[in-house]
Amino acid sequence: MRLTRIHVAVALAIDQPATLSRAASLHVTRVLRLAVGTKIVLFDGRGGEYDGEIQQTTRAGVTVLPTQHRLIEREADSHITLVQALTRGEKMDWIVQKATELGVARIVPVALERSVVKLDDHQAEKRHAHWLAVAINACEQCGRNRLPEIAAPCALSAALETAAAGESGNSGRHLRVLLDPAAADSLDAYVLPLRASSASSVLIGPEGGLTDAEIAAARAAGFVAVNFGPRILRTETAAIAALSVLQFLAGPRSPD
Repeated sequence: MRLTRIHVAVALAIDQPATLSRAASLHVTRVLRLAVGTKIVLFDGRGGEYDGEIQQTTRAGVTVLPTQHRLIEREADSHITLVQALTRGEKMDWIVQKATELGVARIVPVALERSVVKLDDHQAEKRHAHWLAVAINACEQCGRNRLPEIAAPCALSAALETAAAGESGNSGRHLRVLLDPAAADSLDAYVLPLRASSASSVLIGPEGGLTDAEIAAARAAGFVAVNFGPRILRTETAAIAALSVLQFLAGPRSPD
């Protein structure tokens, strides 16, 4: 029987009780209706996962007890950064969820000229917290023990710098691509460089596409423009399709 997986926001240690966040506690008691003594799997994002059980449920929260640590990782071999144009609420949630399931290491939401969504500082902060919750839920479902990094929404110039910074800590070759239906080259032209890369970044434009100036800025930052076939994909479709291809080209991770 598959056990319920729960992310814990504090560092875990064997035989050291930990209290779940309010949101996680409510989910455990009101949605899942798990009782004291129920066996569960816990992870704190620092690596590996813990066998554990629910020790206590009170109004203050749910207390869990880690009992055994297992060095299990389900991360991709290739470090992938998704630079994603801001989209409407449900679409962006879906992109974050599926990108997490596909093993992306970093998600950088970016405000572009043709982005339909415009966020002020307060809205950006709330959306960022919401996306983190979406990623946590996706990790609980798919088995990841490490959370992807989700950057705060930013301008394209900052996003391009973030993508470069994300790659700088990885040894080996890096490849950055942007999807452009008008690009002369298809992704096929970069299969060998992608297979040889230890890290990659992909820039996905908004519903109306990237402007010429945005494409030029990305090219200046080291991105190459590629098309993804004869059809124009929705931004959420393009993101997931591109990540799937990049993961496939990176090759499967050896079992732990």
